[in-house]
Amino acid sequence: ASAWTPASGRHDGLQVAVLAGGDPRRAAAVRDRILEELREGTLGAAHFRAKRAGVALVGGGPGDPDLITVRGRRLLAEADVVITDRLGPRALLDELPADVEVIDAAKIPYGRAMAQDAINNEIIKHASAGKFVVRLKGGDNYVFGRGFEEAIACAEAGLAVEVVPGITSAISVPAIAGIPVTHRGVAHEFTVVSGHVAPDHPQSLVDWPALARLRGTLVLLMAMERLGAIADALIAHGRDAATPVAVIQEGSMATQRTMRTTLAEAAGAVRDAGMRPPAIVVVGEVVAVADRVPRG
Repeated sequence: ASAWTPASGRHDGLQVAVLAGGDPRRAAAVRDRILEELREGTLGAAHFRAKRAGVALVGGGPGDPDLITVRGRRLLAEADVVITDRLGPRALLDELPADVEVIDAAKIPYGRAMAQDAINNEIIKHASAGKFVVRLKGGDNYVFGRGFEEAIACAEAGLAVEVVPGITSAISVPAIAGIPVTHRGVAHEFTVVSGHVAPDHPQSLVDWPALARLRGTLVLLMAMERLGAIADALIAHGRDAATPVAVIQEGSMATQRTMRTTLAEAAGAVRDAGMRPPAIVVVGEVVAVADRVPRG
């Protein structure tokens, strides 16, 4: 290209052309950056296109805003209304235009929260008014996120729904902490379990005796409050009390903390360390394997 020929490219019907005063490499670099940000949704040109309608259920990943999917970030940039909760990547909300309405569902673990019906009603109310609603959740919508309940509510209201999967914290947070959920010769299976309901609760759907007999990895979500009861149930049904355990608090964030202990000592160690939700608990020999790769 000559000094007077722009570096050009296209994205989603938008033509981008950059001149850099006789510096074609600089023009190409700026063009590439603009196109990259358009693809990621960090450049708000999407707001000038034909208006989108309906609902997008977007999984935001484990918390670090860089770990949301490209599709999720792009739809977030087009939203008229964003309904979010504490576990979503809240830093991304600061990038939204001032006219975007942000509604906090206040899903703080073990604290006050909007009832799920109220959240469903908020989604339906705004989408029925012709606004494009993004429901932003932490992790993946369909992994203990009640996302399918929201999809059903929207479908029953006659609203179009797009589901954008997110990176579930059950796998990503252990990986960020240096722990593989499977490893050849150590664990050929992993099971993700909700610890929201105590093992002895009549509403529990988890077969704890069967889990205790498995040799693979257990990943426990929402288990901090009931960790003692869960550990007792696993040990009572045959899991070795000395099984390695890792507790990872605020995984993927700058405030991430990781503590290693054993199944028998996990509840006391968590209490003594002052660890709190949100946290992931990993039970299994893969916790010990993690020592083979030095952490930076």
